[in-house]
Amino acid sequence: MEHQPKKKATIYDLSVLSGSSPSTVSAVLNGTWRKRRIKESTANLIRDLAEEHQYTANLQARGLRSSRSGLVGLLLPVHDNRYFSSMAQTFEAHVRSRGQCPIVVSACRDPEEERRTVETLISYSVDELIVAGATDPDGVHAVCIASGLRHVNIDLPGTKAPSVISDNYQGARMLTEAIIRHFTDDLKLGPDELYLFGGRDDHASRERIRGFRAIKRELMKSDSDKCIEPTGYSPNMAQIAFERFYEREGKLPRGLFINSSINFEGLLRFMAQHPNEAFLDIVVGCYDYDPFGSFLPFPVIMIRQDIDGMITKAFEIMSESHPAVQTYLIQPELVPPRTALNGPLDAIKDIA
Repeated sequence: MEHQPKKKATIYDLSVLSGSSPSTVSAVLNGTWRKRRIKESTANLIRDLAEEHQYTANLQARGLRSSRSGLVGLLLPVHDNRYFSSMAQTFEAHVRSRGQCPIVVSACRDPEEERRTVETLISYSVDELIVAGATDPDGVHAVCIASGLRHVNIDLPGTKAPSVISDNYQGARMLTEAIIRHFTDDLKLGPDELYLFGGRDDHASRERIRGFRAIKRELMKSDSDKCIEPTGYSPNMAQIAFERFYEREGKLPRGLFINSSINFEGLLRFMAQHPNEAFLDIVVGCYDYDPFGSFLPFPVIMIRQDIDGMITKAFEIMSESHPAVQTYLIQPELVPPRTALNGPLDAIKDIA
């Protein structure tokens, strides 16, 4: 006789098994039990029973009853980047803690693809959307507002919806000053030996360049356009920029402000093609955090953006009835050389 798959439990099954009312079971499973002052021991019992009896919420049915699907979206520019992958991990943890289901997608920095992707998410009835690092955030806003979808920009701001971003200007000031002060008086860094590589004409890059130049003027009494080498967010273009500089000058600048971890990858590709002597006396500042950069043979000072702070603020804004269209700045953290920090993966249970 053919084996019949085990029937999954319903809320009413769990109500009988736990001795609790169906509404109590529902509150535990959707994460609102604390608001109803349900005992934690009861909540733990119901969750254990739900796992044992393979309970899964019917999101479509829930959406029909409440006009809420339980789906929350995050639109990224790319996945293959520690900053954005950490953002996705942090976002998913926040959404699940709210009893909802996260959906993470990318649009490859293509404004047309951003709008098409958001239209698809809307067709699946997502309840809320966080738009991260969009090339055209106002274009995404137009799609969202037409369907009444609550949304917030993070990482890069728009002009039509609330935005939560790193304080890139202050972060760049901190990083530039740390690079300069890392050099001793005997090996003092000259103003023409400190360059910024990477970035493009977006808000984050403009603010970082502004902070970089402000500290150069304050501490070095010098500022020059020739010390800015924009390359876009491309490892290949950054590598080409380093190669051209090296061919022209016969060496790298002793002080390097790298505008993102994507551009930092371009520096590492360049390094792989040249002898170690080319990097003996350099100090690198990277406006992104990667623990592997902490243990390279030369000092790497980094800025870690407060992803958890940005995500938390974004959800606070979306809970408001009529949020103001303004930009909220979140302070980043300066990470000294030879420092490896904890990240979102540390919160995952080790089940090996």
